[in-house]
Amino acid sequence: MKSKKILLLLVMVLSLSIFLFGCGKDSNVSEGNGDVAGDNETGTAEPMVLRVGATPVPHGEILEFISPLLQEKGVELEIREFTDYVLPNMALENKELDANFFQHLPYLEDFNEKNNTNLSSVVAVHFEPLGLYPGKTKTLEEIKKGDIIAVPNDTTNEARALLLLESVGIIKIKENAGLAATAQDIIENPYEVQIKELDAAQLTRSLPDVNFAVINGNFAVQAGLDVSKDALKAEDKDSLAAQTFANIVVVRTGDEEREEIKILTEVITSPEVREFINEKYKGTVIPVF
Repeated sequence: MKSKKILLLLVMVLSLSIFLFGCGKDSNVSEGNGDVAGDNETGTAEPMVLRVGATPVPHGEILEFISPLLQEKGVELEIREFTDYVLPNMALENKELDANFFQHLPYLEDFNEKNNTNLSSVVAVHFEPLGLYPGKTKTLEEIKKGDIIAVPNDTTNEARALLLLESVGIIKIKENAGLAATAQDIIENPYEVQIKELDAAQLTRSLPDVNFAVINGNFAVQAGLDVSKDALKAEDKDSLAAQTFANIVVVRTGDEEREEIKILTEVITSPEVREFINEKYKGTVIPVF
């Protein structure tokens, strides 16, 4: 009788051991699957969030296009639109943004110097040729003394505008003025034109009130102007200006190696983006990669 009890006890202990071993094995498998799939409840990695500031056209449109491409690589893009050239740099400097996309390198360098900011370019994306557009006067042949020509009032774009006016014989500027040229550097003005300096965003709206205006490419596109059809003269796509004034993605200095920034630079210079720019803007915006 005693031996039967001992045998029964051994069977019960063995059965319990098998049960506990099986549960432990199942638990380990589940934990392993969770580690492979990810750390969150859904088994997928949390996306990296990237906040990028941009002017609406074409920069915001290009960012909208790449948003799903970034998402495929684990980056969730938040686009914040601005309508001027100062706030997006200050927002980036103040860590309200991770990057911005609206300016060229000479403007950035000038901005850093004047505002004691520490921002850097990570990649050049496209060139927006400045164009000379008709306002009240429809052709260059009709220009007369005292005509008003509106130009951007920021340092580098004003210089570009003056160089463009010089290229069509309206004015002549000091030889060494270069990209720092202002209206004060005009040394010949046979038509006695008045240079009206305006914020770049205001230039298209000024056309009914001036004879001509030199307008930045992004604001021209936004206003429905086509540089190849509407401009009386534009910067050439193969010019030095195209290399010097390519629009860039900008970050805080030191953030260039962040993983999400590297993914952004890779995607925004992909063949898909080149095709999108060429098809949508047809020469008003020119990819440089």
